[in-house]
Amino acid sequence: MTTPLTIVGSVALDTIETRAGKREEILGGAATYIAFAAGVFTPVNLVAVVGDDFPKEYADLMADHGVDLQGLKRVKGRTFRWAGRYAEDFSTRETLGTELGVFETFDPEIPAAYRTSGFALLGNIHPALQLKVLDALPKETFVAADTMNLWIDTTPDALAEVIRRVNLLIINDEEAAMLTGELQVRVAARKIIEGGLEFLIIKRGEHGAYLFTREAMFFAPALPLDEVVDPTGAGDSFAGGLMGHLAGRGEATLDAIKTGMVYGAAVASRAVEAFGADEFAKLKRAEVDERVGALVNLVALP
Repeated sequence: MTTPLTIVGSVALDTIETRAGKREEILGGAATYIAFAAGVFTPVNLVAVVGDDFPKEYADLMADHGVDLQGLKRVKGRTFRWAGRYAEDFSTRETLGTELGVFETFDPEIPAAYRTSGFALLGNIHPALQLKVLDALPKETFVAADTMNLWIDTTPDALAEVIRRVNLLIINDEEAAMLTGELQVRVAARKIIEGGLEFLIIKRGEHGAYLFTREAMFFAPALPLDEVVDPTGAGDSFAGGLMGHLAGRGEATLDAIKTGMVYGAAVASRAVEAFGADEFAKLKRAEVDERVGALVNLVALP
């Protein structure tokens, strides 16, 4: 049974430079990419904050694509901004500027209408805020969380509590190594799972993503592309596609998560082909299904 997905995270204005060019103050933010990705599969509830300078056309774009904005606060001040430049081969990126603006004092409030959605995805906000959201959600909610190296370094205890309380943690291989001190992905995963986590996904960029539980492992490949334009939203789009698929099915079994990872990879492959989230918002289910077929063919035996 389809159920909405509640998303808590950042909405931003990004300035991006890649080998494909440069775009200034385009629609970005983790929650934005997650929302457009998940919206392909299920209704989306957004909890975020923007300043009074946030362009109305971007808010209208979200609403037009089925994103419920009851939880989006517009407050006095400047919207979160991030600027970055990618290496020619996209192997690294350089942060050119970060202006937190109103996001610095973001205090997520979950509207009552969102608390029965059954599925939630917490972006890489401060672990204390993730814990606040967890306290506001019913215990039966299936919750996935992301994090980042800053919180691993500065708030390890609060982050450990988040990991104990969520159902699914989605991180990259660098973050897994930082959390555990282990460079081998499987060894790092084992250490994280031993803490009581039910499901763990470790992303490896263009090399796909691994799923780990106490008893199982699974690998979802990334789709090879002719050209990458802007990889900024790839990881968030993967997570959004995955969780949107689960909410759309109304279940979070091991098999559903495996399938969701393939859908997430298909969605992410589209996110990197254009600058910003506004172009990505045009993604349709038929295109996702076509890309899923291509991914399946990558690993299918005769």
